[in-house]
Amino acid sequence: MNGFALLFLIAGLGLIGWLTARARAGKFDRGGAKRLHSLPAQHGFYVAMWTMLPALLFIAMWSAVSPGLVKQEVLEHPAAAQLPQFAFERDALLAEAKRVARDSSATAFDPVAEALVAPTRTALFRYGWTGAAIAVLLAFAGGAFAFTRSRANFQARNRVERGVMGLLLVASLIAILTTLGIFLSLLWESLRFFSVVPVTDFLFGTHWSPQVIDAAHPGKSLGAVPLFWGTFFIGAVIAMFVAIPFGLMSAIYLTQYAAPRVRRWMKPILEILAGVPTVVYGYFAALTVAPAVRDFAVMLGMPYASSESALAAGLVMGVMIIPFVSSMADDSIAAVPTAMRDGSLAMGATTSETISRVLIPAALPGVVAGVLLAISRAIGETMIVVMAASGAANITLNPFESATTVTKQIVDLLTGEAEFDSPKTLAAFALGLTLFVITLLLNIVALRVVKKYREAYE
Repeated sequence: MNGFALLFLIAGLGLIGWLTARARAGKFDRGGAKRLHSLPAQHGFYVAMWTMLPALLFIAMWSAVSPGLVKQEVLEHPAAAQLPQFAFERDALLAEAKRVARDSSATAFDPVAEALVAPTRTALFRYGWTGAAIAVLLAFAGGAFAFTRSRANFQARNRVERGVMGLLLVASLIAILTTLGIFLSLLWESLRFFSVVPVTDFLFGTHWSPQVIDAAHPGKSLGAVPLFWGTFFIGAVIAMFVAIPFGLMSAIYLTQYAAPRVRRWMKPILEILAGVPTVVYGYFAALTVAPAVRDFAVMLGMPYASSESALAAGLVMGVMIIPFVSSMADDSIAAVPTAMRDGSLAMGATTSETISRVLIPAALPGVVAGVLLAISRAIGETMIVVMAASGAANITLNPFESATTVTKQIVDLLTGEAEFDSPKTLAAFALGLTLFVITLLLNIVALRVVKKYREAYE
């Protein structure tokens, strides 16, 4: 049975349960009470919840289990004896047979896959309708159970609220468990990498050349200090030289000088920058900014300047994160009580003096937090550095020279043809883990700054 049709059927049963339970609750005898414990709609939600949730949970579990059951049944068919022993080739043929079994207009290119189409179609039909039947039975059973419990003194409101709280808890746990899963996957592969390459060579080595790795001493070619420096130089130095002044000045203008009509137009226009896809920024950096930076370097007496410079990537990255700094600074300045501003002006201070000596110091925690969050966003940027920065790992203070970043190297390492178990490929996970930890620490520092230095104004 089609998955969408099954979900639509379950939703329809839930709606029927809600309507039926609400109609029944509307006819309850109050027994002299002025009002019932729960509203009719809450009785309806209780029945709908019991109708839909068990069935949806089963569908989720069945979707994870049924492909294995289908594969096992197909492998037990006599035609599966012709399958190769190599797992990758076998899975490719099984996937081709499943594709043809689901799409009657498609054809198989391999005779072995063609022979498995019929048993695959039979297995898909059997397990698909089995899962659908069980899901519908669970929906009916859950709805009937909840419907029989509906009565005048039944506390449906409390049960529904607990159910909603459970759903919210599951939603929050999904986000936490996803983050934990990402961290553990990076950690596992990084431990495999550090079992081959010493962690000291990786974190403190100054030579990065994954294309040429000495099998006896792989750590000599995988020193990540140039990558860390390039990431810091492009994302936390050059980009911040652009984002902090323009973002802070934009926030000051919009909160203190701009007319309400101008602010209504300018603030959304400024925040549009945050919605521009990073690949568009990458094209802009590679096709417009990088040639301009190279020409400017030639004018300064650098005839061999490269178009893949740290300055080109950093400038565009700084423009991209202006809305992050501006938005946080705007909210922090606007949160300063009006009495402080009015009091400063009443004492004879000018508007600029009030901003520099009263508003900015009061809003400083929020501004610093915005800057730290913008830095964490910048050092994790990928598309701009992939399209505008170089792959050369250099430790330099010259912004017109080539530099690379951690994210650029992760892309290069994982898009090559090296074996997955090689130190070259596993180095990408070690870089990802390092970047994850750095970004996490920056976010923690930003939250601590806001929490420790934020003042409460009455």
